[in-house]
Amino acid sequence: MKKEIIFSLMLSAMAASPSYAQDATVTIHANEGTQKIYKEIYGQFAEHLGTCIYGGLWVGPDSKIPNTNGYRNDVFRALKELHVPVLRWPGGCFADEYHWTDGIGPRDKRPKMQNNNWGGTIEDNSFGTNEFLNLCEMLGCEPYISGNVGSGTVEELAKWVEYMTSEGDTPMAKLRRQNGRDHAWHVKFLGVGNESWGCGGNMRPEYYSDLFRRYSVYCRNYDGNVLYKIASGASDYDYNWTKTLMQNVGSRMDGISLHYYTVAGWTGSKGSATKFNNDDYYWTMGKCLEIEDVIKKHCAIMDQYDPKKNIGLLVDEWGTWWDEEPGTVKGHLYQQNSMRDAMVAALTLNVFHRHTDRIRMANIAQVVNVLQSMILTDTIGQGHMVLTPTYHVFNMYKGFQEATYLPADVKTDSMEVRGNGDQKRRVPMVSISTAKMPDGNIIASLVNVSLDRTQEVELDFDGYKARSASGQILTCKDIKDYNDFDHPSTVAPAAFNGAKVKGGRLMVKLPAKSVVVIKICK
Repeated sequence: MKKEIIFSLMLSAMAASPSYAQDATVTIHANEGTQKIYKEIYGQFAEHLGTCIYGGLWVGPDSKIPNTNGYRNDVFRALKELHVPVLRWPGGCFADEYHWTDGIGPRDKRPKMQNNNWGGTIEDNSFGTNEFLNLCEMLGCEPYISGNVGSGTVEELAKWVEYMTSEGDTPMAKLRRQNGRDHAWHVKFLGVGNESWGCGGNMRPEYYSDLFRRYSVYCRNYDGNVLYKIASGASDYDYNWTKTLMQNVGSRMDGISLHYYTVAGWTGSKGSATKFNNDDYYWTMGKCLEIEDVIKKHCAIMDQYDPKKNIGLLVDEWGTWWDEEPGTVKGHLYQQNSMRDAMVAALTLNVFHRHTDRIRMANIAQVVNVLQSMILTDTIGQGHMVLTPTYHVFNMYKGFQEATYLPADVKTDSMEVRGNGDQKRRVPMVSISTAKMPDGNIIASLVNVSLDRTQEVELDFDGYKARSASGQILTCKDIKDYNDFDHPSTVAPAAFNGAKVKGGRLMVKLPAKSVVVIKICK
């Protein structure tokens, strides 16, 4: 079992500037790592929502914005740099109203549709199956298709799988060839419905279990393409949904999804992405870290029915959810992205690393212009693009992909923060994750949650002698800082000079409100 011991000091976070000891110590067990960190944990999510697809990923080949066959060049280059391992599409709630045959064939002949879930926007279906799967090939990432169970038929989903993956002399393969694609695509991940407890059909878990069993039978493996079939799992704290699916579906599914958002509430104001106080910030840190308790409880249920951990847990929607930016289209979920969001990303990824014995994938919501996005764009003139603080965290962390997780003993102070209602949560001041990369060197991420205190962190190694260290830091003057089109580099990574090797140990001076990633060489 992975080791992580956190020693807490009782503190109050109600004050804006808490006073507490600053030291943290870590012992990394360099020879005890057995579980790799699946690269798919760094997955992305692209839904037909707002300008994520149209104006974000896709502008069409006739656009004045520089593009290659309709894909925005600036966005494509930025995503290529991230080494995106998997991209989920077309939703989200949109998936269970999406009929794939509307998005194939000549673009000028495709029917328009109203996006009933997200603002009532009229879409022309110019970005469909061929466009998405070709984009995944260009990026070198695995496509994750969310199938329509809510309003679609078994036959419809079965034919979609055939269209995408059959190499034979079959009707759907012939149709694909008529649409300009000779060979089948490789499609591994298939979601059988999305949020079937809510926008995907408002179903009971018993009913959905039977639907999954039925639909999944007809999602065939063609010509060496083996589908990894994912059941529509629970939202947050619905442990009964997981239990029911494990009982009634079990090994018929390869994975089960989980959705968790760091959100203040589902009704009324969720709060501004950029206007918040220190207490709001610390509340957010506590809320995002609560995902670990949620993961543990779902995993404990899965362990009862699947002790060998053959069924994966996929957190295929996660991230922050704030109020839409003033002046933007209602229902498009366009929000800014501050250093606070970067802290959420780093803390959450550190949690995922600790549970890679069960977590096989995660997909932050969403990749462009929606919720906690990597990239913000517009379509004015030649088009603007800006990288968010969250993008920089993903870029700094990409060395963790396929590395071997290393257990660690961590001693750090913590503080008590406001939770929902009268509840309180405890937040460690320093979050650390370490892994051994394929070249034998160690990568370490360190996050200092404190808004005003530098943390002196000592890293000792069991079975490894550090000789040199280099890294990057992401921080800012104000936790509310963000990047926009006029100020694209307000929050940007810089070389980190606060790590020193002494006698095989690593001494780190970790500035307040910072994310640091260090490569430690032997």
